[in-house]
Amino acid sequence: RKWGRIVNIISTSVKEPIAMLGISNTIRGAVASWAKTLAGELAADGITVNNVLPGYTRTQRLDQILKERAATTGKSEESIAAAMLATVPAARFAEAKEVAHAVAFLCQPQSGYITGINLPVDGGRTKSL
Repeated sequence: RKWGRIVNIISTSVKEPIAMLGISNTIRGAVASWAKTLAGELAADGITVNNVLPGYTRTQRLDQILKERAATTGKSEESIAAAMLATVPAARFAEAKEVAHAVAFLCQPQSGYITGINLPVDGGRTKSL
């Protein structure tokens, strides 16, 4: 059909590994590398391959992380959340729909010349280019 979209939702750990998540960092990095390779192989067929890299996003997983960190550190969930947000220039957690909007953008026909990228959706937290 000469048209298609593949969007992987990975993590900002693709650009900046997250401490204590060695296996996760490795696997996600491998997916990003595979996607970059595939993007080059499929571009002539009108198929784009991109990665969306969410940062801290308000989800059940974020709630779980806050609870677990509170339990292991003895700090409140609020103080842990505040420390996390101190690293985010936007000073807030993303909403899941904001990540979804980035995916929708990459899936539009008008985005057909965007392929092989890693798009952080992280409120500016990722320091690397």
